[in-house]
Amino acid sequence: MKKHLIKDENLSIDIIEEILDSNAKIELSEEARGAVAKCRAFLDEKMKKSKTPVYGITTGFGSLCNTTISVEDLSTLQRNLVISHACGMGEEVPQEIVRIMLLLKIQSLSYGYSGVQVATIQRLIDLFNKKVYPVVYQQGSLGASGDLAPLAHLSLPIIGLGEVYYKGKKYPATEINDKFGWEPIELQSKEGLALLNGTQFMSAYAVWLLMKAEKLSILADRIGAVSLDAFDGRIEPFHLAVHLVRPHFGQLMTATHISTIMEGSEIIRREKKHVQDPYSFRCIPQVHGATKDTITHVREVVEVEINSATDNPTVFPDEDMIISAGNFHGQPLALVLDFLTIAMAELGNISERRVYQLISGKRDLPSFLVKNPGLNSGFMIPQYTAASIVNQNKSLTMPCSTDSIESSQGQEDHVSMGANAATKAYRVLDNVEKILAIELLNAAQALEFRRPLKSSEMIEELVAGFREVVPFVENDTVMYELMHNAKRFLEDYKLNEDDKDFV
Repeated sequence: MKKHLIKDENLSIDIIEEILDSNAKIELSEEARGAVAKCRAFLDEKMKKSKTPVYGITTGFGSLCNTTISVEDLSTLQRNLVISHACGMGEEVPQEIVRIMLLLKIQSLSYGYSGVQVATIQRLIDLFNKKVYPVVYQQGSLGASGDLAPLAHLSLPIIGLGEVYYKGKKYPATEINDKFGWEPIELQSKEGLALLNGTQFMSAYAVWLLMKAEKLSILADRIGAVSLDAFDGRIEPFHLAVHLVRPHFGQLMTATHISTIMEGSEIIRREKKHVQDPYSFRCIPQVHGATKDTITHVREVVEVEINSATDNPTVFPDEDMIISAGNFHGQPLALVLDFLTIAMAELGNISERRVYQLISGKRDLPSFLVKNPGLNSGFMIPQYTAASIVNQNKSLTMPCSTDSIESSQGQEDHVSMGANAATKAYRVLDNVEKILAIELLNAAQALEFRRPLKSSEMIEELVAGFREVVPFVENDTVMYELMHNAKRFLEDYKLNEDDKDFV
């Protein structure tokens, strides 16, 4: 069994992916354990001596920051915070994202700036290692005072409340706590606030979205290449010379990727009657490449965020300081999640345009990609579906980060709405996968009308694998089953390490 030590070194998207894929167990390193214990001891000592109010530790929260809490009520204050803030609504967060939330919350608390007990972090680690996932809801966070509502739901099982999933079944948290002999944690001063303040809901979505976006970016190139050959497109727009005079990195990578995919194709190198292709083919490097550059930028921002202490107040034992500030504010994530949404929606947009070209009866392809159009509607309506999904994505690209709604009696007067940006991006990426599945369905069908000519080895291998789950369509059939199978094919499609060179 693999093990990952939580210590003073940065997480990356790749490391997180490896932890998740290998089912690694995590544990606190001795250094992290020492830093956490030191911070907790400092905070306890500080509370004994301090005569001035400290936000969230000896005061209420939000606009109640001037209400002083007695020493004997500090533990109750923190418990009440978790209970009162568990106000999530809407759909449940997928368990795979809750798993990432647990990992990121553990990482953030492990730096020794949050004042939590080692036992509290250990319980989060226990949940992660035993694959016990708290039930968290998608709606409720403003993405500013941290992801308060979602993180409250994540934290409820620690104090013996809420619900969890274990082995795919939902249970009251108390039942699973009893199973593993876990006693509810008695939260100490600041601990509830440390658990609830933070950007781990947004960050977990962002990590998942980046892993998904990188895969979809590669698939978009490969599926676009199948469409290019099926449409009898030209290779010249992918020549490196074109892109060296406008050297955006993503553009260069896309052109190189497509050129590599097309090597050996009999179709691409035959003489063409047409001088140029529509933009949806000719501008693949420029459009796909801009999305790649966006993914790179988003990754940079997210990797800073997931290696940060984002709760409040921040405790500095060595400097003898407790500072109430704003590291929980999700603006950095909100902006890039909106950016990612727009960039990924464009992959779907241009994909649907290629589908439209393929079914249009051009370049010796039959109308709607069937041998007897008229009697058969063929691939007419999958394009409608793709267009409908593209339209939905367009409505979802309205930025969340440009909105702010005042809360907590005006104390929290600017919020990021990054949580909504995250869940919206999730929907968009799922939609893009559907659109790409429809493109592959059409492109593989169109390619058969180029026989006996062969495409490249990479394309033939991709199409052969696709044909194991989606057959060639001779006459009208129930299409939704083929479309759903095409999406499952993309979901199950495995990339190798070398593939990531093209993101």
